Amino acid sequence: MGRPRGWATAATGRPPMRSPGRPPVARREDQQRFWAAIADGLSSEEAGIAAGVSPAVGSRWFRESGGMRPVDHTPPSGRYLSFAEREEIAILKAQKCGVREISRRLDRSPSTISRELRRNAATRGGRLEYRASTAQWHADRSARRPKTAKLVGNEKLRQYVQDRLAGTVTTSDGAPVPGPDVKWKGRRHGPRKDRRWSTAWSPQQIANRLPLDFPDDESMRISHEAIYQALYIKDRGTLHREFTACLRTGRALRVPRARTRRRGKKFISNDVRIGQRPSEVDDRNTAGHWEGDLILGLNRSAIGTLVERTTRYTMLLHLPPMPEHGTQPRVHNGPPLAGHGAKAVREAIASSMAPLPAALRRSLTWDQGAEMAQHTELSRDTGIKVYFCDPHSPWQRGTDENTNGLLRQYFPKGTDLSRHGPEELDAIATTLNNRPRKVLGWKTPAEALEHQLSSPQTSGVATTG
Repeated sequence: MGRPRGWATAATGRPPMRSPGRPPVARREDQQRFWAAIADGLSSEEAGIAAGVSPAVGSRWFRESGGMRPVDHTPPSGRYLSFAEREEIAILKAQKCGVREISRRLDRSPSTISRELRRNAATRGGRLEYRASTAQWHADRSARRPKTAKLVGNEKLRQYVQDRLAGTVTTSDGAPVPGPDVKWKGRRHGPRKDRRWSTAWSPQQIANRLPLDFPDDESMRISHEAIYQALYIKDRGTLHREFTACLRTGRALRVPRARTRRRGKKFISNDVRIGQRPSEVDDRNTAGHWEGDLILGLNRSAIGTLVERTTRYTMLLHLPPMPEHGTQPRVHNGPPLAGHGAKAVREAIASSMAPLPAALRRSLTWDQGAEMAQHTELSRDTGIKVYFCDPHSPWQRGTDENTNGLLRQYFPKGTDLSRHGPEELDAIATTLNNRPRKVLGWKTPAEALEHQLSSPQTSGVATTG
């Protein structure tokens, strides 16, 4: 019978040593660079490339650790041998240099070199051979000082946390209500999908409730971050990863905060953000600066709105759905069948603004909707400069938001907006434009716009807000 796989016999005649497996290709320094890149907001693939490993390795590291950093970012101190020094030791060892010669060249103690060659040598081949990668792997494993997690060593605390996080929903008389049968697939729930019912206390609620429920038991204390680590990091606690479905977000992987700050549409560059918009737009003394948005209705129907900031003049965009909408499935990466895709919105804005003089086509402020992905083509066709608001900041285009509220009198939420044709939209826009406005000194938007067209030298209409 041959030797069992994974066992190696040392050349010195000592008992065989159990091999923990093949040393990884990546080093601790690579993982430190990887998690530093993740902290800067890069994706797992981009962080893997930045760390010097393949994108697939980066994705595996991120997935296996639940999106949380499992390695220390502190660089190794000079007290311990670095990987570069171990590479130098391997080269000098291959050149038949002795221990003292190696110690002189590395300015290290001979005993340090002797211990390194003895402790961290590769033994899988049956001989003591020194390789830098294997030595670094042995050193990293020996340096680990795993600490028993609080939820592992305290069964009462673990049960308390688990019951508040993933306990069964019950009625007022204590009868269990299981809710939908949802199987955990290792990923976040999809949109409009059933979710697991549970008591669903957040880790912060659990951590802050413990002192109230156990005021005299100091062992019943845990931080909310420790609960998150027990959920997301493998072998950090006894909570199953599937309990992440009980969190409010339901994320199977934790998302670094820097990555959320980088969220946004890829078609939006720094030169079209609202911070680059001319200051004259805020003054409202010059006409030609517009705000736009979509109002949505039943079955993904939509109407586009354009409002001039100075005169409050309103134009409505007719965005009819395509004939295939509702009758044929949408083709992957195909045109939006609802009718308010990027191309449809661009053409509607261009046709509405074409009759206006160039002085009334200065700028357009929009939110970061995908319907404006073709803003570059729109600027080229009409000469209007497009700017985008910050995410979740509707007040940055407050004039249009106010107008959309007025339009809901005619186009209520939950109604099908596609049944209104161009003539009806034009009639509603005319109605608003002929309604006197307090902000215009009780003039109508149509009168204010006519004043702008007839007096181009005028700085603007007098406004009170």
